Amino acid sequence: MNIVQEKSPKTAELKSAATDAVVSDEKNKHLSELVGEDLKKALIGTWQLVSYQVELQETGEFIDAMGATPRGRVIFTPDNWVAFNLEGSNRTPAETVDDHLALLNTLVAYIGRYRIEGNQWVTTVETAWAPQWVGTEQRRTVTVDGEFASVITPWRKMPNWGGGKMSRSIIRFRRAH
Repeated sequence: MNIVQEKSPKTAELKSAATDAVVSDEKNKHLSELVGEDLKKALIGTWQLVSYQVELQETGEFIDAMGATPRGRVIFTPDNWVAFNLEGSNRTPAETVDDHLALLNTLVAYIGRYRIEGNQWVTTVETAWAPQWVGTEQRRTVTVDGEFASVITPWRKMPNWGGGKMSRSIIRFRRAH
């Protein structure tokens, strides 16, 4: 699943989407207006994973870290809890120790208390698939546009992919019904 994609029209589209989500222009001004309590109200509920891409800072390349058909949910509660469970495509039961280890590369899961700061949600992680995240704060920039939410992480070294290099995740969710 740890596939580095070459520069392509799809990569150009993803890079453009990442830039659009970070840079607010007049056309998307309404998206950036959801901050604070308004953003919290918009996020409360269950969201289904639509896409998950990872951009390598050094090269600008995208890693299809979770495959073509990832699945997962993020759930925001009114009393400030968030549960985040995302899985890569085509996961199968592990038969060997190596299989178990490989499954960790296609999983992101954590639970904690969240707060909203401007256009970001910040989670104080209480449990996680990666023990080094427990007790940390995970910050995510988010825009909500109707039934969709776009999320960008800060640049960081992810335990699953990128070979220890700086990367960021660009994630898209649809409100689950």
